[in-house]
Amino acid sequence: MILDAIDRALIAATQEGLPFRPRPYAAIAERIGIPETEVRRRLGRMLECGIIRRIGAVPNHYRLGYRANGMSVWDVADEETDRLGREIGALPFVSHCYRRPRHPPDWPYNLFAMVHGRDRAEVESKVAEIARLLGEAARGYEILYSLRILKKTGLRTRFAGEKTSCSA
Repeated sequence: MILDAIDRALIAATQEGLPFRPRPYAAIAERIGIPETEVRRRLGRMLECGIIRRIGAVPNHYRLGYRANGMSVWDVADEETDRLGREIGALPFVSHCYRRPRHPPDWPYNLFAMVHGRDRAEVESKVAEIARLLGEAARGYEILYSLRILKKTGLRTRFAGEKTSCSA
């Protein structure tokens, strides 16, 4: 797949996020001068080809009243990480869940799950729920609290290496 001028304009129009409107794709379409269906088709093609990894909401938890952010880190059997990660990731209060390498002996944790709460007590209650779900599969865990807010950004590209192996 080769990115054309319209693809580049579409990427540039969505770099900072989608417009906060009832029909964000229509707003983007109007801005770059193509039909809304074409915006959707092109974004879908870029998702299929891996040029775009995902389209999703990135909430500002602090603005929503969530002041405590705890990354729960878990020591689970490596062969169970994928299955357990899917179960934890499906919980409504887990914003993201992923596997990371261990660094023994100081860092035995291989499964990470981000939990947001209005305060630390709420985060700890939610993490206790994860612990109940994992049961004996959890050999240990910790909660790492955020100390400061990092700026979240959307897609960034310089259009280098525009050609991909995707033929969509």
